[in-house]
Amino acid sequence: MVYVLFIVIALVSFAVQRTLQSKFERYSKIPIPYGLTGRDIAMRMLQENGINDVSVTQVDGHLTDHYNPATHTVNLSRDVYYGNSVAAAAVAAHECGHAVQHARSYSFLNLRSALVPFVSFASNWVQWILLIGILTIQAAIMLLGIILFAATTLFSFITLPVEINASQRALAWLNGAGVTDASTHDKAKDALKWAAYTYVVAALGSLATLVYYIIIFAGGRRDS
Repeated sequence: MVYVLFIVIALVSFAVQRTLQSKFERYSKIPIPYGLTGRDIAMRMLQENGINDVSVTQVDGHLTDHYNPATHTVNLSRDVYYGNSVAAAAVAAHECGHAVQHARSYSFLNLRSALVPFVSFASNWVQWILLIGILTIQAAIMLLGIILFAATTLFSFITLPVEINASQRALAWLNGAGVTDASTHDKAKDALKWAAYTYVVAALGSLATLVYYIIIFAGGRRDS
């Protein structure tokens, strides 16, 4: 049953990624008024939210956009940074939504940031610990691996409200600032909705994997 769930999640993940790519490609061809670029929108949203200690930079890659609370930077991919489109506006505003969360001490963002050091450690070692536990049939090692993997799964689920809230802040600002109108607002909302689905699928995939390891652990305990 677990294997069927893995296959379903993998197929859904593939479908979501393909749809997301298609949506962003389509919305990247629809301009927004006044020739505003992603950088322009990011700078304006930060300024209008009273945030003066965050800089906007360009980074390499496609859909590599992110906000870094440690360096106080909104990092936009080239297509977003220089782009004048619904997609660029949505992504830039979303990343600024994270900056606003940081400035307003949004609880879920604070919790996620607090977990980052531990989750980084867990992500680097969990697969090795689980492998050693399975191969040596050592329950204590296996249990440690499960605990570490559970932390990464928890992190995935905490990420969901952070991403959804950032999109809500982005869409509210885009509408209120007049960056999007009746013909473009729903398209920006649609783009961010599909981006959020990728986090949902990732969280469900992590949960399914955690359940799989727990089943292996429980089976080993019964056999011993």
